[in-house]
Amino acid sequence: MKLLSVAIPCYNSAAYMRNCIESLLPGGDEVEILIVDDGSTKDNTAEIADEYEKNYPGIVKAIHQENGGHGEAVNAGLRNATGGYYKVVDSDDWLNEEALKKVLEVLKLCVRGPKTLDLLICNYVYEKVGAKRKTVMRYRSALPQDKIFGWDDVKPLGTSHYLLMHSMIYRTELLWECGLKLPEHTFYVDNLVAFIPLASVQSMYYLDVNLYRYFIGRADQSVSESVMIGRVDQQIRVNKLMIDYMGQVKNLHRNQRGYMRHMLIMI
Repeated sequence: MKLLSVAIPCYNSAAYMRNCIESLLPGGDEVEILIVDDGSTKDNTAEIADEYEKNYPGIVKAIHQENGGHGEAVNAGLRNATGGYYKVVDSDDWLNEEALKKVLEVLKLCVRGPKTLDLLICNYVYEKVGAKRKTVMRYRSALPQDKIFGWDDVKPLGTSHYLLMHSMIYRTELLWECGLKLPEHTFYVDNLVAFIPLASVQSMYYLDVNLYRYFIGRADQSVSESVMIGRVDQQIRVNKLMIDYMGQVKNLHRNQRGYMRHMLIMI
C-alpha cells in the first residue's frame, strides 16, 4: 500500500500543472499521484496527465472524467486512492520537497506505531504574486509538536490562524468512513474537505514544516475578489452545508467543537 495519495484536480491546467506534479515526484514510490483531468477541453491537460502516467508507472495515475467541478475531482481522487493518507493539492499550487520528505518520515513512523493517526497538520505558505514578504500559517502556539496528541492537548487557535485543506492530511479510511462526498459544480468546497472529517478525528500530529505553497495571483482564481463576488451563491451554499453538518454531529469534545466553530467563523 502507498503511504500517501495526492490528488491533483486539473481543469485546463496545462500552463502550471507540471510544476505541481514535479514537486510531488521526490516522494518516490511511497507517494501515489492522482492527476484528475476534470473534462479539460481548452488545452492539453489530458495529454500531460497521460504523459506523466506513462513516464512514472506505479506512481502517477491519470484519471479522466466528464467535467464535474473541483469537488467531483476531489471525489474521484478519493475513490481511486490506495494510500494510507490522502491529500489534495490544487494544480496551481505545489509542495516543498524537503518538507514532503519529513512528512513521509512521520507518516511511516505513525503507520508502524501502536497508535492510529487520523490527521497530520503542517504549515502552509501564501505564495502571493508581488508580495515582498511571504505569510506562513503556523500553529506553534496552539498545537503540541512532534508527537501524536488528542483534543485534550490543544489550545484555542488565534483569530488570524485557521485550518484549511492546505494544512491537513487525513487518514484515507477516515474520509471514507465519514462519508465525505463533495457537491458537483461548486467552488469553495475546500472548506468542506477540511471541515467535515474533523468531526471524526481523535488523534493528531503537528509537524512544523512549510509544506504547502498556496499560489495567489491569477485573475481567474476562485479566491480573486471579482470571481468571489460572481460566485457568492456558491460560497453561501458551502457555508450552509457546513452549518447544517455542525448541527448534526454529536458527542464532540469541547475543543473539537471549538475548532469547528472557529473554521465556520473564519469563512
